[in-house]
Amino acid sequence: MSNPEPMADVAYIGLGSNLAEPAEQIDSARQEIKALDRVEEIAFSSMYRSPPMGPQDQPDYINAVMAVRTSLTPIELLRQLQAIENHHGRVRGKRWGARTLDLDLLLYGKRQISEADLVVPHPGISERAFVLYPLQEIAEADLLIPGYGVLKELVRQCPLAGLHKIKS
Repeated sequence: MSNPEPMADVAYIGLGSNLAEPAEQIDSARQEIKALDRVEEIAFSSMYRSPPMGPQDQPDYINAVMAVRTSLTPIELLRQLQAIENHHGRVRGKRWGARTLDLDLLLYGKRQISEADLVVPHPGISERAFVLYPLQEIAEADLLIPGYGVLKELVRQCPLAGLHKIKS
């Protein structure tokens, strides 16, 4: 008798880039995530342009959020996302520095995870317009972000901070 497939969870992934044709980096990463075993795309937000969070001597970022259904564990999904970042030439250097691709596991079901390599919901999720506004496009407005509150309330309290929708 074979083992049944584990139950699938909904996870939300933040995608960001500000180097080497950022919109193309995000499109390519989306295709690579969709191609992962045990991962199915549910929805993909518009792309947004935003000023960098950290040092301002770098290009604006392009960001989007992707919803997937997956039977990968959170750490397995994180490792797959890191492999995609590496494939795109991601160099882990200066904090909040420029990068070809940044993939963040924002939410994984209703779980709260606090491990050395993984914190979910993603730290700072409640104050980042470039995460909340695209997330709002593809998630239920009453989505509960564990430990933070309801999505629509978080969006209401989060200023746009230079965020602009650029591509649906």
